[in-house]
Amino acid sequence: MTGLQTWVINLDRAPDRLARVHAQLQHLQLPFTRLAAVDARALTPEQRAALDEPAYRRKHGMSPVLGELGCYLSHVAVMRAFLASDAAFALVLEDDVLLQDSLPAVLQGLMAHPGRWDVVKLSAVHRGTPMPYLEVAPGHQLAVMLSRCTGSSAYLMNRRAAQAYLREPGGLLPMQLPYDHVFDQGWRFGLKVRLVTPQPCGHDAQIESTIGTSAGTARKFPWTQRGSTYAYRLGNEARRLTYGLRETLRERLA
Repeated sequence: MTGLQTWVINLDRAPDRLARVHAQLQHLQLPFTRLAAVDARALTPEQRAALDEPAYRRKHGMSPVLGELGCYLSHVAVMRAFLASDAAFALVLEDDVLLQDSLPAVLQGLMAHPGRWDVVKLSAVHRGTPMPYLEVAPGHQLAVMLSRCTGSSAYLMNRRAAQAYLREPGGLLPMQLPYDHVFDQGWRFGLKVRLVTPQPCGHDAQIESTIGTSAGTARKFPWTQRGSTYAYRLGNEARRLTYGLRETLRERLA
């Protein structure tokens, strides 16, 4: 597809996962570039310093694991590679993604309406209370989200989004939350963040996560120590709803 480059984030020690997603992309006739994921087992001091652990604990109410940092930095690396390329759009895939046959048509439809979005989630863990406003492929609508919609297995972004995510200050770094809790905050980055519903991609829950946690480790703090987390989440969801309602109104009047 003209102007589109696809990246697959994959650890060097996970060739089986790469083979699996490769077969899916080959079936859909979507060429891709593999990006070697940042391995949490071999983080440099500079990479470790990209985590703001006090903020993470305060906002997320649990202890971070280095696998989350590796995942976060891998997505940032994709954005840098994207901006260094000539591509207008980047399809970003994690290697545990499930791709449906409708994906190419959805991508074509989205690229035919470049002014209606900056980032589009193509998979989701939560429903997100979508407010559809534009059909981009048969049976698939582009929508604004009014509620939380985590997951980052598959998404499409333009160059404006990558630039906003990488700006200093005010971008994605340092890491203060898991990646999928941050990159869809359109109000924070000044971006049109959207969702395709129903999603043309999914997450294969049967594949073991490579993020991992230490055996026997209780990450989540007791509720009595999560006051700052509850306050952050309440404020964040209020901002999400306000943003979503404003964006829905704007899109439906467009």
